[in-house]
Amino acid sequence: MAEYTSYYGRPVVKAPPWEHDIPAYIFAGGLAAGSSLLAAGADLTGRPALRRAGRLTSLGALGFSMAALVHDLGRPERFLNMLRTVKLTSPMSVGTWLLSAYGMPAGAAAAAEAAQMLGWRRGPFRLLGALGRPAGVVAGVLAPPVAAYTAVLLADTAVPTWHESYRELPFVFCGSAAAASGGLAMALIPTAQAGPARRLALGGATAELVAEHRMESTLGMLAEPLRTGTGGKLMTAARYLTLGGAALSLLAGRSRVAAVASGAALVAGSVCTRFGVFHAGMDSAKDPKYTVVPQRERVERGETVRYTGD
Repeated sequence: MAEYTSYYGRPVVKAPPWEHDIPAYIFAGGLAAGSSLLAAGADLTGRPALRRAGRLTSLGALGFSMAALVHDLGRPERFLNMLRTVKLTSPMSVGTWLLSAYGMPAGAAAAAEAAQMLGWRRGPFRLLGALGRPAGVVAGVLAPPVAAYTAVLLADTAVPTWHESYRELPFVFCGSAAAASGGLAMALIPTAQAGPARRLALGGATAELVAEHRMESTLGMLAEPLRTGTGGKLMTAARYLTLGGAALSLLAGRSRVAAVASGAALVAGSVCTRFGVFHAGMDSAKDPKYTVVPQRERVERGETVRYTGD
């Protein structure tokens, strides 16, 4: 096979200067979104344990996600500076506003839950308690785009494997978020109230596995980083963990041990998916062939080739 090189041995495209904070941020944001969706449904159907677990998990995951993002940015004010403008053509700008809009009702719902747990129901806490349900519903409505926008953010870059997976990657991330949030809720609450969590986990795991298989099938040679190196190892681990967690979820309604094991496997699988996609993309940016070969194939088909280099 031909060896592809570039001037001075530098990559053809410049990968984003992101560290491991970004896949951690993506995972935690998805976990927060899925947990808010579960909590909203639990509140409307009278499942207090599931509502409580979902609201508090969403707040904790959102806090971790924001901390990871701010750490990657270097200074907190850089996040605030992104709120000075609105650019609808920029996934980063839209995502910043979306995350901010989601964070307020998610935080209010979690605060109402905490006040109720502590027995604070008088004065301003009474008003806070009344805001819990509408805030939780708003957070649940915003949850799906919060889980999906990070996939759009990755696909909007020039990184070959990310860029060409723009059709399937949002479904991979949303399915992974549903599997993780449903799995964690299964592990935290009594089995009697965990029915919606089990169904969300199983549905999310199925959607993730189908979308990931479809993504690898359509990427052609750009799927190689998803099968080799660090990215490949992580994606293989993600598939086994997700499959195992989904299988155990079928027993989780009768066994507390199965519920905890299923939840742990699904959460771990979701983490591996995010880090696997991250590493695969970075590897595809480092090797010139993943940029040059697809461009030549598009030229041969008579398609317009846009320069995506640095």
